[in-house]
Amino acid sequence: MSDAGSTVAVENTATACASAPAGGVPVPQATAANLAALMSRRFRGFLPVVIDVETGGFHSSTDALLEIAAVIIDMQPDGTLKRGATHSFHVKPFEGARLDPAALAITGIDPFHPLRPALPEKDALGRIFREIRHAVHAYNCRRAILVGHNAAFDLGFLNAAVTRAEVKRNPFHPFSCFDTATLAGAALGQTVLAKALAVAGLKWDPSSAHSASYDAEQTADIFCVICNRLSDSFQDAQNRARAMGWINAAAPAAEPAADEPPALET
Repeated sequence: MSDAGSTVAVENTATACASAPAGGVPVPQATAANLAALMSRRFRGFLPVVIDVETGGFHSSTDALLEIAAVIIDMQPDGTLKRGATHSFHVKPFEGARLDPAALAITGIDPFHPLRPALPEKDALGRIFREIRHAVHAYNCRRAILVGHNAAFDLGFLNAAVTRAEVKRNPFHPFSCFDTATLAGAALGQTVLAKALAVAGLKWDPSSAHSASYDAEQTADIFCVICNRLSDSFQDAQNRARAMGWINAAAPAAEPAADEPPALET
């Protein structure tokens, strides 16, 4: 249930933008290195990846993880963000997992349906993390940072599954995240995902909600819209950071400048 192509997303974006004419003048080719520099600079070496989970309840330590989806955020040559590849899997409840009937009624998931192609937690996480690590490397970032709508919920279930499955290579920052409920509340005056999408001019299909892949893709869309609308603010901040010596044009974009105060690192 994983969309192909995340390992070459940067290269594909660069190729697609290489030769489009503008008034008869060829557009300069956006190389993979250009896109990587833009992305690694945009979030200080962190690659935003949207995660959505569907679960058997609200308690990450006891309740089952039933679906997980990851959506890579891609960079475009003009510095704007767009939704990239989706990778999603059904997940088998771990042994002894709690399944709240009320939660299952909301999601419509039958965890034990014979045609449900579910994987053990460790396998599902391993496959998703592999794609994320490829994207982190392609964009020359240090690690991924989780984006979610009410992100603490998704991060809590992700970290609990990582611990249970004894996954050793987790590409995500362990506690930092971008919460689109907060971002949408500040930028759009709405904290409910469906309403935030509506006032942003995007569509929401209620019949598709509570599918991890659909919810993750809509969360990715609202994240990109808000970040792209903040482009002027970002450029102003970059100019100030450059003036303070925090950005060294000669240094790799994913690394802070040597004279940036260490206390500002997370």
